[in-house]
Amino acid sequence: MRWQLQPDEVTWTAVRAQGAGGQNVNKVSSAVHLRYDVAASSLPDEIKERLLTTSDQRITQDGVVVIKAQSHRTQEMNLQDAMQRLHDLIAQAAHIPKARKATKPTRASQKRRVEGKKRDGATKALRRKVDE
Repeated sequence: MRWQLQPDEVTWTAVRAQGAGGQNVNKVSSAVHLRYDVAASSLPDEIKERLLTTSDQRITQDGVVVIKAQSHRTQEMNLQDAMQRLHDLIAQAAHIPKARKATKPTRASQKRRVEGKKRDGATKALRRKVDE
């Protein structure tokens, strides 16, 4: 299924990053909070539905995807990282897994299974106490 992530549907704000980082982390707002409203997006309805039913903690109850990126030193790199993570999340929801077809075990595999069970049973029988 073809879909395109529209940049104008994504909103982001720059915030200060958490954790250690010295003077730079205290002065510069290099972390990015990215927000993407799934319901208001131009994605196909099937992808929207699958995306909203996933149990991902980044999706709020209102159907908004919130991604925080703060691993890089620059705001541009963090924005790029957040956009890539959003793209990967949507691509994962767009992927439809192939349905598994149930198959019967072959006669030879059934025979091997039964022979293995008999062999294990015989081994366990040898471990029993001998009655005299």
